[in-house]
Amino acid sequence: MNSPVLDRYRCPEEFIRIRSSESLSEVSRFFHFGSDILCYGRSSFKSSSTSRNGSTVDVFADIKVDRGELLVPFDPGRIIDNLRLERYTAQSSELGFGAASLTKGLYYFLRPLLPLALRRHLHKAYFYRWDKIAFPRWPLDLTVEDLLEALLLLSMEAAGVDAIPFIWFWPDGADSAAIMTHDVETSSGRDFCSELMNINDSFGISSSFQIVPESRYAVPPEFLDEIRNRGHEINIQDLNHDGLLFRDRARFEERVKLINGYGHAFGARGFRSAVLYRNLNWIHLIDFEFDMSVPNVGHLEAQRGGCCTVFPYFVGKVLEIPVTTTQDYTLFHVLGQYTLDLWQTQVAAVRQKHGLASFIVHPDYLSGTRSLGTYHALLNFLQQCRSEHGMWLTTANAVNDWWRLRSQMSLVFQDGAWQILGSGKERAKVAYARTSGGKLVYDHGGVTARQ
Repeated sequence: MNSPVLDRYRCPEEFIRIRSSESLSEVSRFFHFGSDILCYGRSSFKSSSTSRNGSTVDVFADIKVDRGELLVPFDPGRIIDNLRLERYTAQSSELGFGAASLTKGLYYFLRPLLPLALRRHLHKAYFYRWDKIAFPRWPLDLTVEDLLEALLLLSMEAAGVDAIPFIWFWPDGADSAAIMTHDVETSSGRDFCSELMNINDSFGISSSFQIVPESRYAVPPEFLDEIRNRGHEINIQDLNHDGLLFRDRARFEERVKLINGYGHAFGARGFRSAVLYRNLNWIHLIDFEFDMSVPNVGHLEAQRGGCCTVFPYFVGKVLEIPVTTTQDYTLFHVLGQYTLDLWQTQVAAVRQKHGLASFIVHPDYLSGTRSLGTYHALLNFLQQCRSEHGMWLTTANAVNDWWRLRSQMSLVFQDGAWQILGSGKERAKVAYARTSGGKLVYDHGGVTARQ
C-alpha cells in the first residue's frame, strides 16, 4: 500500500506505513477524499462517511491510525492507477473514450484535405460545452499530486514526525521542469523545422521533434541529421497520422511492428500517437523507452479523459511523459487566443507542485505573425522561469533518463546524515517534507515551498 507514496518521494520506507481496508466495495465509483480530492475506484463506506449533495461519498472521516500505521478506506495504488491510466472514463459518459469512432477516423483521414477554416468550425462544434465537464479539472488537474501529498501528510501525523527526508524531484535542485516538443504533421511543417530550431537556439532551448514516418511527407536522412547535429531530438509520431492506430487491437499490433522498426532506424527513444489517441493497456507493445500521448486533462482533445498528474509515471517498462499544457492548435484555432494567459496559468500550477510543464507546438501552425509572436513570447517566458525560478528547461530524453535514474535511487542514514545511493546520485538532492500549520511544506536546497 505504500508504493505510490514511496515511488513519488523516494523516502525511507520506515516513515510510510499505510494499510487499506480489507473490505472494499465490489464496484468502482467516484468518491471524495476530503473536500477537494475526487477519486475513482473501490472503497469501503462506513457509517462515518458523508454524502456530498446526495451523491458522492466523502470517506475522509473513515481514516484511522493504529500504532503509527495509517488505515485508509481504499487502495491508494489502485486509485492512482485508475486516474493515471484513465480507467475512470469507462464510468463517465460525459468524458467518453471514443478513440475508435468511425466518424473521427473518417475526419482524420480527410483532415489534410480540409481547409483550416472548415476544420476550425468542425472542432468548435465537436467541443461544444467542453467547459461544462467537471472532471478532470480544467485547465490543469492535480488530483494525483493532491492525493499523494494528503497521504504523505497523514502518514507523518500517524508516525508522530514533523519532517521526512526524500529525494528531490528534479536534478540539481531544480524547482520544476519543462520540455518543448514539436509534432511535425505536414511537408510545410517539416520545411519550417530549420527556422524553428533557429528560434529555439536563440533562447537556449533544445526540443524534441516528433516525425510521422509514413505517407505524410518525405523524411530524407539529411533532415534527421540536421535535427540531431543541432542538439535536438527525434521521436516517432504514429505511423501515418490517419487517426486509426488504436481503432482495434489487430490493426495496432500490425502497425506497431512498423512503428518500432522506424524507431530503431531513426534512433528514436520516444513515441507519440497522432491526435493523442491512446490505449495504455496496449502501450507495452511499443519498443520505446517513453511515450508522450496522454494529456493531463483532455477536454479539448479528440479523445477525452486525462491522467490527472503533472509528473512522469511508469506504465510497465514504458515511462509516460504527460502533456500538461494546451496544444498550440487548440489555443489558436479552437479557443481563439494568442496570449500567454492560459499557458502561464498552467505553468504556475505545475510550478506550485514542482512538476513538469510539457508543451506541444506544431511547426505547421507557426507561419502566421500572431502565432509566431506568441511562440516567441512563450520561449521568453520559459527563459524567465529558468533564470528567476530555477526551472529545468530540458528535453524529453533527459526527463526519461532522470526519472529512470531517480526511480532506482534510495535514501539511507549513514555517517550521521541522510545519503542518496544509486547511479546519478551526484545530481540528486536530499529534501524534506515538513508539516507547518497542518500543511505540507517542501524544503529543498535552501528553498521552502508550501503545498
